[in-house]
Amino acid sequence: MTQPPDSTPYGDPSAPMERPVPSKVTVPRLLARKNSGQKILCLTAYDYPTARLVDEAGFDLILVGDSMANVVLGHASTLKITLDQIISATRAVRRAADRPLVLADMPFGSFHTGVHDTLKNALRIVREGGAHGVKIEGGASRAHLVRALVEADIPVMGHVGLLPQAVNLRGGYKVQGRTAEAARALLADALALQDAGAFALVLEGVPAAVAQRISERLRIPTIGIGAGAGCDGQILVFHDVVGLRFGPAPKFVKRYAEVADLMRNALAELVRDVRTGAFPAQEHEYAAAETLPSDWDADVAPADWSPSDARQA
Repeated sequence: MTQPPDSTPYGDPSAPMERPVPSKVTVPRLLARKNSGQKILCLTAYDYPTARLVDEAGFDLILVGDSMANVVLGHASTLKITLDQIISATRAVRRAADRPLVLADMPFGSFHTGVHDTLKNALRIVREGGAHGVKIEGGASRAHLVRALVEADIPVMGHVGLLPQAVNLRGGYKVQGRTAEAARALLADALALQDAGAFALVLEGVPAAVAQRISERLRIPTIGIGAGAGCDGQILVFHDVVGLRFGPAPKFVKRYAEVADLMRNALAELVRDVRTGAFPAQEHEYAAAETLPSDWDADVAPADWSPSDARQA
């Protein structure tokens, strides 16, 4: 039996279709974006509500970053975040995010004691947290770890330049690659991570011209943060973008809202309403299902309690 020329085994192509759903972002899809002219959109998230908002906004990648230590838990550096905290946050993000690729940072101490521990901890992030892959800080000295992770079928995003986990070694958060020698070292690190199998690379705190040249030299996408517009994508911390972080923002941050001010105003209004009796109002109350007698509570008391107990208290 022959089919009409405009038909297919899957039905009439002219029939109404369901509303199209954006395709899931995968590692191969991000690799294909290299040199496409279409920027890769990345943002951090650490819980269900923020991850849901990031997903709805159309971002390609969510990073459950160790920056949670700073912006959520109030620590002075990223070094305090634990593997269990990263895993818990990743689970929450995965419950909210359908389309984006979700990566989790390997926190300080989770990959510093050898390949075996690195694999064990990364496998926990993927299996227990539900991450699609991990991000690991460091250059050529981490290449053997990246290679081992990739061989274990765990996608890896590298991270070079300003390394927050190396704050004690480097004496602070300092821009990297400002001299020709330092720029060449950064490029060597980037190439080593690419050769080890990293599918993408974060460039943080790097002069724009250096980041652009590194991006041009690599076959894998680069994601910039404080690295200029020449990278293949950009990432920022959610709380910096929406103005929910206390203290001055880094130079590379652009704030698109002042959510902290909105929250302050809302909380101040709640305080006023409770103090003046404006809240809760009648529309916020529940009514009884029947008319209660005025003495409905007269014969109800704990077995070992008497009115004199209250007077003595």
